[in-house]
Amino acid sequence: MSDQPNGMVPVPPGPLVLNLQYTKDLSFEVPGAPDIFLNLAENPRLDVALDVNARKLQEEHPVYEVVFQVRADAKLTDGRTAFIIELAYCGIFTVNVAADVLEAVLLVECPRLLFPFARNILADVTRDGGFPPVMLTPIDFVALWQSRRGQSSGLAPVANA
Repeated sequence: MSDQPNGMVPVPPGPLVLNLQYTKDLSFEVPGAPDIFLNLAENPRLDVALDVNARKLQEEHPVYEVVFQVRADAKLTDGRTAFIIELAYCGIFTVNVAADVLEAVLLVECPRLLFPFARNILADVTRDGGFPPVMLTPIDFVALWQSRRGQSSGLAPVANA
């Protein structure tokens, strides 16, 4: 029998646990408002940039902050900026995996869990800002990770990974 209340047996944490998620930074700008809305005949062209970073929060525990960053610039056909939105959406994760797969878990699996929430925030903010909602298509985080892996200005290294 267990010494735990109600006879519960303690279960060790799994290989990946999302402890907390939050918006670290959010910015939405409409530089040409209100005039931009008078001539808004078509949906703006959207340029999207993505990034993922991770850092260890506690030396003695496998706890990491993963930051999924999105920047979208919307331009009209005449070149004017319709809006700019920037979001840094974060998760605090406990990651109990082998060192050789830690980077992939932090920079692929963790942002994959954060993505639906960040996507929802982007859609809500742009819709509430007077534009059609920005609906990010699903992201191939494996390809993003692989394309950035060898670049010197790429993802921040994972501390103590």
